[in-house]
Amino acid sequence: MPNDLLAKVMDAAVYAALKHQYQRRAGYDRLPYMNHLLKVTEALIRIGEERDEALLLAAVLHDVLEDTDATHEELALRFGREAADIVLELTDDMALPYMERKWLQVEKARQLSVKARKIRIVDKSTNIRDILSYPLDWPLEKKQNYLDNSIQVVARIRGGNPRLDAWFDETVDWAKQRLEEMEKSIRG
Repeated sequence: MPNDLLAKVMDAAVYAALKHQYQRRAGYDRLPYMNHLLKVTEALIRIGEERDEALLLAAVLHDVLEDTDATHEELALRFGREAADIVLELTDDMALPYMERKWLQVEKARQLSVKARKIRIVDKSTNIRDILSYPLDWPLEKKQNYLDNSIQVVARIRGGNPRLDAWFDETVDWAKQRLEEMEKSIRG
């Protein structure tokens, strides 16, 4: 990765870390939320071999409008209009109930730009891996519902990067096996 791109991604990461500094992931471990943003960005670079500036900036910032006091205009001024617009595409309306937000992700998936689609696929993959790896206090049914929703969303947006599509498919296969193991352990 060129040094100037690395510097810009790191600047966005520091900005995101400050904006998300008091946020934690759900679950018993209460991991810093920033871990998720870094995982998404890292997967785009390592697995997807992506090097597009706006894509990587948007990846590390993808939840900042949804979860913090940041504004679209602030992002556009600091990180460029394209990155800010991608983040806006990926922003859920947090005033809506959880299930409605997930339904809208499916309904609006095809409207996403190619760059937003890539981030959404990796976001879903990393969330699935986290939900099924860490001691999250979600019932098994909610974990299964998240997986099912992710499969529906990604079915509508795949094709922009075969490596990311393949990683999502591997994630789904792993998740189904993991859910089966969890179900067996609950039944005894």
